[in-house]
Amino acid sequence: MPVEWQPVRQARTHELVLQSIEERVFAGELKAGDRLPPERELAPVLGVSRSALREALRVLETIGVLVAQPGRGPDSGARIVRNPDDALGRLLRLHFALGSYGLHDVLEARVVLERSSWEAAARHARAEDLEAAGELVRRMGEPDVDVAEFNDLDTRFHVLIAGSSGNALTSTLTSAVRESVRPLILRALEEAEDWPATAGALNAQHAQLLRLVREGRGAEAADLVEKHIRGLHGTLVDENAAP
Repeated sequence: MPVEWQPVRQARTHELVLQSIEERVFAGELKAGDRLPPERELAPVLGVSRSALREALRVLETIGVLVAQPGRGPDSGARIVRNPDDALGRLLRLHFALGSYGLHDVLEARVVLERSSWEAAARHARAEDLEAAGELVRRMGEPDVDVAEFNDLDTRFHVLIAGSSGNALTSTLTSAVRESVRPLILRALEEAEDWPATAGALNAQHAQLLRLVREGRGAEAADLVEKHIRGLHGTLVDENAAP
């Protein structure tokens, strides 16, 4: 019987470096807080050039698992970290802009994630988290808050509640999904005919949501946050679908 040959996968050198580092993370040999050896030591051990090593380290930094500190001394070099929020948000924004996901997909993902996080927050949120959320609501209600600041505070409010739900992954995904549509939501707010009225209506829902969480009424908070999201975000979906 003739031998059936299969194509050999060709990998670029930096991909092999990534694979080597990933294997050590999966094996528990590298953990958050650990430092990698200096480039001049690590490159020859791995049998690669320093340029290939740097390319691999840049990839790891981009996806939020490594931070590189230039210079000399005890704080210099590359260190393993846990920082998925910003990295996932950046990646999701790019894929959304490239058309990998549609507005409707993002809307439905937001609804599922936030319904879950608000209901859980009613059971698990700490007093200090609710106090911080209250401060954000208070600031969003100030007459001098502009559109850009309101959008930033709004994002922080939703992400804070997701973080208080007790589920770190839900918090990270909520942050990434909300960040992916931040520019579109900002544009929609900027185009509001009556900004004070729009801000007041949105923040009245924020205040009601927070009150429901404080009172432990998670199911009602989940229903209201879906209505809240489908209001402004849903309008963006409808506009995008219009011929």
